[in-house]
Amino acid sequence: MKDAEAGEIRLITDTAGLEEACERLSGDDFLAVDTEFHRETTYWPQVCLIQVASSDHDVLVDPLAKGIDLAPLNKLLADPSRTKVFHAARQDLEIFSRLIGHVPGPVFDTQIAAMACGLGDSISYENLVSKVVRGTVDKSSQFTDWVRRPLTEKQLTYARGDVLYLREIYKILRGKLEKQNRMEWIEDEHAALLDPEIYQFDPATAWKRLKIRKYRNDYLAVLANVAGWRERVAQETDKPRGRILKDDAIQEIAQQKPRTLEALERMRAVQQGFGKSRHGAGLLQAINQALDDPDAYAPKVDEPERSGPPPGAMVELLKVLLKQVSDDAGVATRLIANAADVESLAREKEPDIAALKGWRRELFGEKALKLKSGKLALAASPKGVKIIEL
Repeated sequence: MKDAEAGEIRLITDTAGLEEACERLSGDDFLAVDTEFHRETTYWPQVCLIQVASSDHDVLVDPLAKGIDLAPLNKLLADPSRTKVFHAARQDLEIFSRLIGHVPGPVFDTQIAAMACGLGDSISYENLVSKVVRGTVDKSSQFTDWVRRPLTEKQLTYARGDVLYLREIYKILRGKLEKQNRMEWIEDEHAALLDPEIYQFDPATAWKRLKIRKYRNDYLAVLANVAGWRERVAQETDKPRGRILKDDAIQEIAQQKPRTLEALERMRAVQQGFGKSRHGAGLLQAINQALDDPDAYAPKVDEPERSGPPPGAMVELLKVLLKQVSDDAGVATRLIANAADVESLAREKEPDIAALKGWRRELFGEKALKLKSGKLALAASPKGVKIIEL
């Protein structure tokens, strides 16, 4: 399959046509789904096109068409008996979570599946198409203006190709994972994508997106209240967070604690003139609210234990073991363990991490513990690193 399949492109622009298309699409146990959207200048993504394909049918849906009601499509995607297939699903799931009212599970993310198939960590869609179905993706239409109407034939062909390839990739990767008994290897990654909290954007928890640099109540109170204020303003004005106030400005404000507009204006990270803008008074109020009663505004955050750096040599040995195990199994290292897991393993006797649970423990964790206790060794060989049980 070198290029996207030929055939008539069907663009749905009315509710009746969408109802009929959804009826045809509903005959399968999966749907390949993709979207084209803009959000460079907005807080909420503006959905410009929705592409959907089953095994034998595919359509493009224009959500910007006058009078179209997406309810039939929303109902189809919300059906829990049908797997929704995406590539790098998080942004698409954010869109559908907002449209439908909840995350439309179950999902199959081909980027996650590719890790379990040994095709690399966070592989791009273009490379996945090339590796799995020997196809090519014409990226020249990727960043075109999807809001402008009418959409060109080139745009529609590009958009349709995404889901035609996607459904074939899904069948191949799923078949490979089932044959290797690896479907459970990606279950927790998919479960994490279905967590509704990551798509809710509650201003009260906006501070969690920022790095905690201090654990004093006054710092935490200002950080949390200003982050919440920014989130509310961004949502109300439909502007990106960074257009309202950048992350480094929030950090500087939390550390310097300006009480007046004059003090705010003297800060390096705050845009010049911001204090006198329409949002200046609101920002200053959020700062002073937090400083007047830090205990009421500071989130409860446990300061991490200062256990010192992990043993450097052991970290490096564990990394070598992880790389060799992942190469032997044909799976991306990040799916087994991340850098924090490796450091925890080096520092603690048996930390509570994913790498020491389930299939990960069987594949890597047990070997890591044996390496630490001297019951396993690594040796160089002409074919790479050899793992030796002692």
